[in-house]
Amino acid sequence: MSVVSLKTKNQKLKDMEDLSLHILDIVENSITAGAKNIKIKIIEDIKSNILLIEISDNGKGMDEEMLKNACDPFYTTRTTRQIGLGIPLLAQAARESMGDINIKTEKGKGTTITANFQYNHIDRKPLGDIGKTMIVLIASNPDIDFIFEHMKNDNTYLLDTADIKKELEGIPINTPEVIRIIKNDISRWLNNTSNVIE
Repeated sequence: MSVVSLKTKNQKLKDMEDLSLHILDIVENSITAGAKNIKIKIIEDIKSNILLIEISDNGKGMDEEMLKNACDPFYTTRTTRQIGLGIPLLAQAARESMGDINIKTEKGKGTTITANFQYNHIDRKPLGDIGKTMIVLIASNPDIDFIFEHMKNDNTYLLDTADIKKELEGIPINTPEVIRIIKNDISRWLNNTSNVIE
């Protein structure tokens, strides 16, 4: 591996300060894999001391070799960069906080990645600005249907862009006014349930 590749990897490690950026990276992998439907599910079960992040898609899935190497940071199918970091960095973040990662995939059907974390572990990264992550994804990928489900103890928030698009009756979902409404809705949920994790 070249010095440039190692520098890129080290910079990526420094940049991934919160879990919302890991989610963004994994979802970008889903988009690259041709997914048109992507579900992001976050469960904060403080009583059980668990944080769970699940990202599922209907992309092209992985074959046996890809699955076997999915957590290897030096393995990638991309031609744009020499190392694949999304899944390995998420796995590392989970394991550093007494959690782990699980990948279910079927070639031609899609992939589900589940990462769990010990909620109160000193090394668990903060969730970060999940609202901003969702807005970036929705605004940048108007043709993709996203479901965002966030559960905290007994409260649940659900955002389904397919339903929103039906209500818009042809108005693009990434129109600034629509994006502002979605952003405000997510922000209201996060503020009302104190979901900004420190």
